[in-house]
Amino acid sequence: MIILISGVSCTGKTYMAQRLLEKYHVPYLSIDHLKMGLYRADQNCGFTPLDSTEYIGEKLWPILKGIIMTNIENNQNLIIEGCYVLPHHLQDLEPSYSEQIIPVFLGFSTTYIERNFYSNIVKHREAIEARVYPEEGTAADFIHEHKPFREKCSAFEVAYFEMEENYEEEISKAYDFIDREKQKIESAAL
Repeated sequence: MIILISGVSCTGKTYMAQRLLEKYHVPYLSIDHLKMGLYRADQNCGFTPLDSTEYIGEKLWPILKGIIMTNIENNQNLIIEGCYVLPHHLQDLEPSYSEQIIPVFLGFSTTYIERNFYSNIVKHREAIEARVYPEEGTAADFIHEHKPFREKCSAFEVAYFEMEENYEEEISKAYDFIDREKQKIESAAL
């Protein structure tokens, strides 16, 4: 089983992965760590940490796909989190693999961003890990980033969870979804 957690920056992906690790005792891979490891090992790896999410996502997807397939083939569980898993990537997996994946995409509504940008979003940016490359964007930049992501999630019919008013209450829907999907996968394996 693979739990894929993606979403726009600062939506709580790493925090979710950490909580799931503690609950299920399943390790997680931060795609940010993979990205930085590749870049620090070879600055000619084909991207820089400052390239767009989409560009880096396309460069990293073949590696992530291979990791996903290898884990599934070996009946190993893994949580993978990061903004570089894009909604269309899930279409690239054969059903025998995709049936073993629980994809979760996280986002914020425009209203949530407007009401909570400094008090919750910026405040919690480094709750789990330090950010080497600071994100200095404004609330308007963040809103602009969420709209196309939301549209892509809808177009590719992925499980998208958008926080609109109360983060803790609304994120619980994503955790419930993961629990249900995990039970389905485990039941099918019996």
